[in-house]
Amino acid sequence: MNDANAVAAFLDAHVAAGRGGQLAIVTPGRAHTYSDVLDASTRVSGALRDLGVRRGDRVALLLPDGLALAATFFGALRMGAVAVPLNPRLRPADHVAALRDCGAKVLVADGGSSESLAAITSEGLPVRAPSFADLVARAARPELEPVGEDAMAFWLYTSGTTGAPKAAVHLHRDLLACRHYGVDVLGVASSDRVFSTSRLFFAYALGNALLIPLFAGGRTFLHPGWPDVAITADVVSSFRPTLFFSVPTFYARLLGADLPPETFSSVRACVSAGERLPPAIYAAWRDRFGVEILDGVGATETIFMVLSNRPGHSRPGSAGLPVPVTEVRLLDADGREVGPGGEGVLHVRAPSISRDYWNREEESRRVFADGWFRTGDVYSRDGHGAFIHRGREDDFFKVAGMWVRPADVEAALLEHPGVLEAGVVGAEGDRGLVKPFAFVVPTASAPVDLVPSLREALAARLATHQRPVRICVVAELPRTVTGKLQRHKLRAMVARGAAVDGR
Repeated sequence: MNDANAVAAFLDAHVAAGRGGQLAIVTPGRAHTYSDVLDASTRVSGALRDLGVRRGDRVALLLPDGLALAATFFGALRMGAVAVPLNPRLRPADHVAALRDCGAKVLVADGGSSESLAAITSEGLPVRAPSFADLVARAARPELEPVGEDAMAFWLYTSGTTGAPKAAVHLHRDLLACRHYGVDVLGVASSDRVFSTSRLFFAYALGNALLIPLFAGGRTFLHPGWPDVAITADVVSSFRPTLFFSVPTFYARLLGADLPPETFSSVRACVSAGERLPPAIYAAWRDRFGVEILDGVGATETIFMVLSNRPGHSRPGSAGLPVPVTEVRLLDADGREVGPGGEGVLHVRAPSISRDYWNREEESRRVFADGWFRTGDVYSRDGHGAFIHRGREDDFFKVAGMWVRPADVEAALLEHPGVLEAGVVGAEGDRGLVKPFAFVVPTASAPVDLVPSLREALAARLATHQRPVRICVVAELPRTVTGKLQRHKLRAMVARGAAVDGR
């Protein structure tokens, strides 16, 4: 078995090849070379050994994006430990639950985590909590630990949109699969500069804003804050990224801002994931900024994209084609592959698929089988073979005996120029019957009669059973920190009577 450590491909190999002086990570006010990141990660590795961390032990990370998070992530992997990045915006109780679930021996945190650290102490968890500054102050720089490609490398917690968060277990071999999407599809090279509006605890950003650019010898911008429109515009203006990664919701917000057309002139490709990119946003972005958005599909369980549009050949409304060496199939409820034009649940087999969920045997057996990952997302193929997202299988609902796909109704709502975002759920209405309920976020220029205007537009586009019985205008939709719509919260709003036309 290969006894290599995957970290070498992201740091050691570049320094050994004489590229140690090239920039790797840029943060507000600081720039760090590959040698800087390697030095910091080796110090972290030695400090973790001194703290009693051994191969297979979990090291939790509660840090903002930047050198500290990157160096601690790589430092843990260097000595055979397992890195577990946590979402800093979770409640202290959620951090306690995650630490208890993963059994972390060490939690590396910063000053912004005082409430969580206090909760951890009060719960009596056996976790040591040094700061990053404490770790890099040590002088020890041990050699890279040969661990093998099948050794655990890192765990990522799912966003919890379909249930309690679960830790997807990833191995060292999974990291090196970044080449198939990063190099083979996007063509990332050492000349590229990458910026993502998502955070590194999210698989989408970990893969695209850390692993892929450092594997290719490029540079990435890591912002410690949570990028809003102003921060994003400032980073794009100063850093001049060539690749920009975001999610549909944020693309809509950027379109709603008064940004000049040349804002993204340095960007050769924008990428979207997290949920389906509406064709209207794709078209508006291309018309405003002159750059196409490459929609794709990845997951916490895959790290990297498994479906993607290709530069110069993107198809609005589609998730594109399989990434090289990725196998996909659409299966119906009986486990049979669907034919042309049919719809089925997407199953994926790729080099970066998670091994399993930690301590979730039953769910692991249901989701992972023979190297295949059952995504739970329903797709069809168009005439060009591109995959079209039809929604989550557990989001579908029946009205008068006929299926309603929320994504179809949302797409119709988003075609209206007065709608910025839309969310649709099936919930019990009058007499306990399940009906469609819609929630929309209006654009700044939305008409005062938005709801009647929407009803008129939907009557021409949707069948009777698909039309929402209520359309609620809201300031924002409930989403996870990764940008995914929280439909259960919309259903709760319906249950408490919040879904009233125009409110």
